[in-house]
Amino acid sequence: MSASFHVKQHHHHSDKKQQHESISHHSSRSSFSQLSYAAHKRIQHSTIGEQQSFVESEKRSEFIPSQLLPPRVKKYLAMDPDTNDVIGYIVPVFRTSHDRPGRSEFQEEGVGFVRSHVSTVSVVCFVRNLFSLETSSMETITVEKKSRKRHIRESADRLELSKKVEERAEFRKKQNSDNLTHPPEFIVRPRGQTVWEGKTVKLHCTVSGWPKPRIAWYKNNVVIDEKAHPDKYTAESNYNMHSLEIKSCDFLDTAQYRVSALNIKGESSSVATVVIKRFQEGQKVGTVDAKPHGFCSEHGVTFETAIIDSFEVAFGREGETLSLGCTVIVYPTVKRYQPDVLWYRDGKALAESKWVHTHWSGEKATLTLVHLNKEDEGLYTLRVNTKSGFQSYSAYVFVRDEEVELEGVPVAPLDVCCHDSNKDYVVVTWKQPAVEGSSSILGYFIDRCEVGHHHWAQCNDTPVKYARFPVTGLIEGRSYTFRVRAINRAGVSRPSRASDPVTAIDPHDRARHRAGPSAPFTGMIKFTEEDATVGVVPGEPTDLVVTEATKNYVVLAWSPPAQRGHEGVVYLVEKCVAGSECWQRANTGMPVKSPRFALFDLAEGKSYSFRVRCCNSAGMSEASSATGDITVGDMLDLPAAPGPAVATRNTDTSVVVSWGASKDVKHLVGYYINYTVAGSDVWTPANNKPVKGTRFVCHGLNTGESCVFRVKAVNAAGYSHSSLESEAVVVKAGIAIPGVPSGVHLMEAARDYMVLAWREPAVTGGADIRGYFVDYRTIKGGVGGQWHELNPKAVTCTSYKAENLKENLFYQFQVRAINMAGVSEASLPSAALECKEWTIAKPGAPHDLHVLEVRDSSLVLLWEPPTFEGRTPVYGFYVDIKEAVAGEDWKGVHEKATKLKYMKVNGLIAGRSYVFRVRAQNLAGVGKTSAVLGPVLALTMPGTHEIILDVDDDGVISMIFECSVSRWSQGGSDSVTDTSDFYTMVTEGDRSRAIFNAPSLEDLGIFSCEVTNTVGISASYTLTEAGLKRLLDISHEHKFPIIPFKTQMAMELLEKGRVRFWTQVEKFTAGCHVDYVFNDAIVENGEKYQMNFDKNSGIIEMFMDSLAVTDEGTFTFNLVDGKAKGSTSLVLIGEEFRELQKKSEFEHAEWIRRQGPHFVDYLGFQVTPECNVLLKATIGNIRPETEIRWYKDGLEIEEDDADYKKIEMKDEVLIFNIGKLSKKDAGVYEVKLKDARGKDKSMFNLTEAGYQTVLNELFRVIANSSTEISVKSTEHGIVLYSLITYHMEDLQVGWLHKEAKIAHSDRVQCGVTGEQLWLKVNEPTEKDKGKYTVNICDGKDGVKRFCDLSGQAWEEAFVEFQRLKAAAIAERNRARVVGGLPDVVTIQEGKSLNLTGNVWGDPAPEVTWMKNDRELVSDERYALKFEHGKFASITIAAVTTTDSGKYALLVKNKYGTEAGEFTVSVYIPEEEKKE
Repeated sequence: MSASFHVKQHHHHSDKKQQHESISHHSSRSSFSQLSYAAHKRIQHSTIGEQQSFVESEKRSEFIPSQLLPPRVKKYLAMDPDTNDVIGYIVPVFRTSHDRPGRSEFQEEGVGFVRSHVSTVSVVCFVRNLFSLETSSMETITVEKKSRKRHIRESADRLELSKKVEERAEFRKKQNSDNLTHPPEFIVRPRGQTVWEGKTVKLHCTVSGWPKPRIAWYKNNVVIDEKAHPDKYTAESNYNMHSLEIKSCDFLDTAQYRVSALNIKGESSSVATVVIKRFQEGQKVGTVDAKPHGFCSEHGVTFETAIIDSFEVAFGREGETLSLGCTVIVYPTVKRYQPDVLWYRDGKALAESKWVHTHWSGEKATLTLVHLNKEDEGLYTLRVNTKSGFQSYSAYVFVRDEEVELEGVPVAPLDVCCHDSNKDYVVVTWKQPAVEGSSSILGYFIDRCEVGHHHWAQCNDTPVKYARFPVTGLIEGRSYTFRVRAINRAGVSRPSRASDPVTAIDPHDRARHRAGPSAPFTGMIKFTEEDATVGVVPGEPTDLVVTEATKNYVVLAWSPPAQRGHEGVVYLVEKCVAGSECWQRANTGMPVKSPRFALFDLAEGKSYSFRVRCCNSAGMSEASSATGDITVGDMLDLPAAPGPAVATRNTDTSVVVSWGASKDVKHLVGYYINYTVAGSDVWTPANNKPVKGTRFVCHGLNTGESCVFRVKAVNAAGYSHSSLESEAVVVKAGIAIPGVPSGVHLMEAARDYMVLAWREPAVTGGADIRGYFVDYRTIKGGVGGQWHELNPKAVTCTSYKAENLKENLFYQFQVRAINMAGVSEASLPSAALECKEWTIAKPGAPHDLHVLEVRDSSLVLLWEPPTFEGRTPVYGFYVDIKEAVAGEDWKGVHEKATKLKYMKVNGLIAGRSYVFRVRAQNLAGVGKTSAVLGPVLALTMPGTHEIILDVDDDGVISMIFECSVSRWSQGGSDSVTDTSDFYTMVTEGDRSRAIFNAPSLEDLGIFSCEVTNTVGISASYTLTEAGLKRLLDISHEHKFPIIPFKTQMAMELLEKGRVRFWTQVEKFTAGCHVDYVFNDAIVENGEKYQMNFDKNSGIIEMFMDSLAVTDEGTFTFNLVDGKAKGSTSLVLIGEEFRELQKKSEFEHAEWIRRQGPHFVDYLGFQVTPECNVLLKATIGNIRPETEIRWYKDGLEIEEDDADYKKIEMKDEVLIFNIGKLSKKDAGVYEVKLKDARGKDKSMFNLTEAGYQTVLNELFRVIANSSTEISVKSTEHGIVLYSLITYHMEDLQVGWLHKEAKIAHSDRVQCGVTGEQLWLKVNEPTEKDKGKYTVNICDGKDGVKRFCDLSGQAWEEAFVEFQRLKAAAIAERNRARVVGGLPDVVTIQEGKSLNLTGNVWGDPAPEVTWMKNDRELVSDERYALKFEHGKFASITIAAVTTTDSGKYALLVKNKYGTEAGEFTVSVYIPEEEKKE
């Protein structure tokens, strides 16, 4: 039995000892937003782990054992693990176990907490249900505080913990903002009401949704603006509860009221009917004025909406950005009022996202689709809602696949969605692509990515064929996105667009997040005592069913047990092969927390039964009831093939395709439509997103092509077979009823008849106008009578003579057009026309004005003469023109009247519009103006063609115009038909031909061709006498053709001296025949002549083994190809024949020579880059036994000769390496080859002319190896030099200065040093500046190298010369010790030392003697002398040991200093003896 109670707290103050009682409550909407589950486990652990509890008083230091407390209190005390103090009381509260009505989702145990903060005590509650029913009694527990300081510290800790938990919850919510979003859902719907007049009606509803939905109220589908009428309507929205109050209801408030909830995930609405009753039937409460349709009482106006500049059918490709836009006009304009502009795709509202951007500027509505994907294909609708209703416009958007990276792979799947998500499980579905690639799709790979990461992990190892896959192993609380890839034999497709994020979370928790608070806050927290179910073994799962079964997997679903205890449960799935009793665990490596599980790796075709257990820490439940035997295989069959496809014409670029729906198909995804051009095997998808209906408009086709269509259905199991192909249909506009004729007017009137005329319809409906019907009625007193038919048989022209009328009566006329599709609506009635005879002298108005050949700068205007000519015949016409803008005046196109009934108007400006009129003239003057024609836009339409004159292979002359249905005319109006003896009309596909039967001068003039059923699409051609003559010449060539030759007959010599006569024909047929003629006699294929005609290349050949004297003459090839003939000849006589005969004989002898060892290339020479001379010959057909002998001047070079080492052979190339050429190498060299098959020899004369030739080549190599002239400065002057590879005495070298030869002198010298050619200029001056040239002989004109020694080059060289010169002078004249001083002097003590050093310097140097780096001065001990400026001496009379040391003679002048160093060693004889 449970008890409910209030928690009271008592506070004691130490100074006043006053007792206060207070209660403080804090509640939470979500238990997880206040305290984490880990915190609860820590508190619970500390409570269970404590063996004894104490309560300490503020003033007393004694402890109260917890055994003294009541048993129920002891059970639920929460203890501080550090101080063993009582810190709170654990109150278990249970949530109701009743499921929501209409909910089938699994509701699992949830754990939450409610915290109640009092000024002195904290009560922590382990909540199972916040809204359990209250039961019996109440208990009160009072706990005294320990100390104020401790209480403040604990309160601060609790506040800090609460703040951290709330911040973490907010962070997680922002991090996974997408996982809680869901469309609006009505929890409580508004109810209909019936009330009396004058009462107030209030409609209530409760809506859940995230983000928070936007609420709008409608009355009879018109938005209610409560701000405009606050005295009538009041709308409120508080805590997801919304209401609409209608005050002082009257009869006009009877209506259907609709509430609409909209957010980014979708829209939902609910309708309630309000009926207002009167107290007495029939009593009127005021005057009720009739309101026009769409009248808006809120603003007192009727809004009219127009959508203009609308977008057409659009085509995009994946990855591109596409924008759709319309101009919206709302009239009248109300200040601060803007309509609601909504965009839909396939009937579903679009919301702002990273893929979809909408913009409304006040006039222009724009939808931008970023990074197109196939999911974006569909019917797009712009809907503009106003207070008076709505206006919409729709067009289809097609998205083509992105180009595949590998040929033959499938394209990406589409529409990846997630369903039935749970704690660790989600079902991913997708739609198959329209294009499977070069082979059928083998299956699909599913990838997943955790939100916030960029790594995609593959979920399945083997491809799944089914377009639905359960993904397991998710981590609870984390969000994921999924994508799918298709695979066939050619490879793997690109991945699909990623799905929306989905969170692995318990469905109950998701529903609780969506629903928000379940009840308003009452200001008091009530607790219910826990039932004794802690540690209860859970019951068995129920309702176990197989929800999906395919070849790859089986999905099980069940309901959780009703009894589960506090903690969550996990499920154990078991399987058993049919016919056995052996149950096996199916999820050994993966704990199952969701009441869903997918089993893989089952044997296809086998039958299994399944059961489920659940367990918690208390134990394992009994097994659920087993399923029946389930055979592993696809439960969903492939759809049946749709019915035959039927294609019908629609527009010039679209075709309507309809088909029969697939029969007995389950879970149909849609249909794919493919088409191909008739005669081709290439099928192209018409849609990349499946369509549900059985009718589809295929856009983007090419006008005039003949297309065939087929359809296939698709569901999750795959594709159906294609339907039967449709019949071929030509892509062009369908035939419809023509438009209405216009401009009915009077052309002529008499006593009993009137002649009427009118303009043909602007729209012919895609077919020829077959005629017109004219109706009339009489007008009396301004009132018209009944309409009557004038002509039971349609008239084919645009005029009609209405006869048997009554004079002086008024009539009205109307006209209808007819084509093969039917009769049009009647035209507007003409004005009331009086039937009386015209007596005017001037002519009437011309009629039937129309234009042809509209171009950027010209057009052709045609008209018919007036029916009423006046008193005299019409002899001319005037054409007037003006621009179609206000304020323009009429201008004459020409000054003199034209007798023709047409005129080409030139001088128009492209892009401008013009209007035209025509006036007729007779002797009485100019008559009435015709009806104004126009405006006509001067612009060449895209795809405009011109008339082409053609002469076919048979010589037939014709005019061709690119169109399918046309009307030809000559001279402006004379029709050209098949009935004429001069022309034949032929239509071939999309080409119309007018054939000249017998071209002559009578055919000269203007020919026009007008495409029927179009607005003036036409062209003309003027045939002149010169043009006709040229066409007749071409026709004659075609009638009597000549076979063209690419090349005329030619001759060439072949191996063995054979002669080949040949030619090549440019154009011929398989029946072409050749006659081979020699001197007017046909020769046949035989021993002497061999013939060949290669019809693949057109080459005609005739071969002769040799030429004899009798073969002199003319050779001819005569060709006959049907009626075409051709001939080509070659004359071989006289000297030309004899020269050819000699060449043939020589080639024959050469062939015989090449049968044995022979020279391919005879002996010649080569100079290498190193200037070595080689004699080379290439030989062929050599065998090991072939003898090769070299000779010089007739003497064989033997093996012991020095020259024999110069001979070598590499790759059948004989080489004699002479080396550096000299005169001793001159001579005649010869090589002989010989073996049993034959012999050959080759000779090279290296004397006189031959020697000079080799020498010239050597000079050429040397000259070309020379470098550019370089400049070097020396102490004597400037040196110019060039380096060469090799120099020999015979090489001629000349130097030039300023193009003049340099003469050799003492100051200017030239010469050769090694491989350096140099020119020395000693003591250069300014005269030596300029351009220097060295000319090196190369056997011809010489090779020249240049150097410009001027400017900076001269300055640098001259400065360097001066520097080096000064340095040389300094080096010559500097002071230095020339000699005379030893390195070491050893002398006995007491001896005299005299040393003299020779010195040099100019000027004479200063001399200083140094000892141990100290200068010596001439005194009694040291005698220092310097004589004649050349000799410096030092004398020491009697040396002692102190004189030992390092001495130096230091000489110095202005050019430098030098020291001559030596060492003096003084020894004592006695010491030497001792040693």
